[in-house]
Amino acid sequence: MTQVSNKKSILSEHLLSEIDDWISRYPVDQKQSAVLGALRALQHEEGYLPVEKMDAIAEYLELPAIAVYEVASFYSMFELQPVGKHTISVCTNLSCMLRGSDEIIDHLKNTLGIDLGESTPDGKFYLKQEEECLAGCCGAPMMQVNHVYKENLTIEKVDLILKELGHKN
Repeated sequence: MTQVSNKKSILSEHLLSEIDDWISRYPVDQKQSAVLGALRALQHEEGYLPVEKMDAIAEYLELPAIAVYEVASFYSMFELQPVGKHTISVCTNLSCMLRGSDEIIDHLKNTLGIDLGESTPDGKFYLKQEEECLAGCCGAPMMQVNHVYKENLTIEKVDLILKELGHKN
């Protein structure tokens, strides 16, 4: 296990274990290769990427903090601010748009009472900014809910998904 220079790490044992697993997949001198996996594990644990924990990951991987920030800010899958518990991303690429993704987005906005890029006041749902392509064209229109594909959507299917997640339609 890699040693952390500060005595009291703010990273959980589970997160450190996951980071160590990512580190073990690469040559010893290539710890930067573990950044993506480390950030994914952090977001899974926290729901977003707090700066102080990104700093701790940078320290743990013996990297400058900017090396971690660059990765975190580049990928749309990462959230840099707190968001709702359930993340919803609707594909807006051509296949999905032609099959009704605009109507799905409008329905989600109206049903949840939020706009793209916002969380519901109760903190249950977060409607991500537009996603150009989620690579599920054969199941258009589609969305990801907590990184799980939901395909061949209709308004009724969306309502059922929201209900399963605790939304009172």
